[in-house]
Amino acid sequence: MNNYLVIYEPGDHNWSAFSPDVPGCVATGKTREQTERNFQEALTLHLEAIAEDNEEVPMPSGIVAGYVTVPATPIYQGSVGRRETAIVS
Repeated sequence: MNNYLVIYEPGDHNWSAFSPDVPGCVATGKTREQTERNFQEALTLHLEAIAEDNEEVPMPSGIVAGYVTVPATPIYQGSVGRRETAIVS
């Protein structure tokens, strides 16, 4: 078994997923749980297709993701998903 890092992104009406280790493999779903299932299936099929084409199957890179906590500034509060820049002096 190989463990690939997967990034899940919420949208306005659905979720999407991709792995930085496997370019071109994406999935979507109405919920995160559905997207997780869809991505697992998509990744399995994607890797099988690569192997069937006698191409090099990408292996997990060992990338690790995490979160850090920083103090919220007023412009960031409630703006999840929007990319705004706050000038703090």
